[in-house]
Amino acid sequence: MVLRVEGLEKSYGTVRALRGIDLEIEAGEIVGLVGPNGAGKTSLVSIVAGLRRPDAGRVVVDGIDVARHPDDVGPHLGLAPQEMAVYPTLTVFQNIQLFGELAGMRGRDLRTRIDETAEALGLTDLLKRRADSLSGGQKRRLHTGMALVHRPPLLLLDEPTTGADVESRNALLALVRRLAADGAAVCYSTHYLPEVESLGARVVIVDQGRVIARGSVAELVAAHASAAVELLFEGDPPDIPDAVAVDGEPGRIRIPTANPAVTAATVLGRLNSHAERLRSVELSRPDLESVYLAITGRRYRGDEEQPGPSVDGRERHENEETADVTAP
Repeated sequence: MVLRVEGLEKSYGTVRALRGIDLEIEAGEIVGLVGPNGAGKTSLVSIVAGLRRPDAGRVVVDGIDVARHPDDVGPHLGLAPQEMAVYPTLTVFQNIQLFGELAGMRGRDLRTRIDETAEALGLTDLLKRRADSLSGGQKRRLHTGMALVHRPPLLLLDEPTTGADVESRNALLALVRRLAADGAAVCYSTHYLPEVESLGARVVIVDQGRVIARGSVAELVAAHASAAVELLFEGDPPDIPDAVAVDGEPGRIRIPTANPAVTAATVLGRLNSHAERLRSVELSRPDLESVYLAITGRRYRGDEEQPGPSVDGRERHENEETADVTAP
C-alpha cells in the first residue's frame, strides 16, 4: 500500500475540515478524490504531503509515517497543489530542473527525466521560455511537471486542471493514466466529475469533511443512482407521485425512473393547469452527479462556496486554502 490514511481529523478554529477520513491507494491505482470546494480535499492533500499536521489520525506514505518522519517523505511523493507555484524568472527547463535536484537527481539522469517530462506534457518547445511568458494552460502543465519529474511512488494532484485550456487538460489526463500504468499511486483531487469518470478512477466522494461514498463509478451508480426526470416550476410544484424536492432549488422536483422519456411524456400529459407554470424539463442518465444528489439531497456544484479553513482560524473558502503553499 503506497498511501494509508487512518482516522484523519483537522479543525481550524470552529471549522471542522476533516472528520475521520480513511483512505488507501495502491501502486498503479488512480483514486479520484471528489467533492465541492470546501469539502476538505485540500486539507487532506496538504496533510498527506506533510504541509499541515492533523489533530488526530495517521498518514503513512510508502511505509513512512509522515508525522514521525516528515523530512524523509519528500522523495516518496510529488505534490502539485491547487495554487500554482512556478518561478516566473526561471525558464521551463530550470523550473523542472530545480525540483528534480531537490529530489536528489543529478546529471544525465536528470536531463533525461526533464526531456521525458517535457515531452509528456507538451513542453518540449517551451523549455527555453521563461515561466512568466507562458499561457495559463502552459503554466499549469509546468506546475504538474515540477511535481512528477522524479517519478515518485505517490503523486498528489490537487485540482490540476483548474484554469487549464482543453489541450493542457487532455495532456494532463493522458499523463496521469500513463503514470498509473507505470506503477504510480495517484490521488487526483478535483471537483470536475467527468474527469474522474474519464480516468477510470476509483472514486472517493468527500462532503463536509467526511467520506460519504467510495467505489468504482459503476459500483456507485448501481448502488445509489438512477435515471430521472427533473421539472422546474414557477412557485410550488404540483403533487406528482414519486417526485422529490431538490434541496436548495425552490420549485424543482426530481422523479427517479428507469425510462426518463416515457415518464416525462406521462407527467407532462397530466399537468393540466400546472403546465402554465412549468419552466423547464430535463432528462438525466445516472452518473456521479446523480450519485451525489441521491446521497446528499443536493445537486453537485463543484464551485459552491462552503466554509473552509485558514491558518489563523478564521473561515475562508477551500479554494484559497493553499495560499501558503509556495512550491509543488
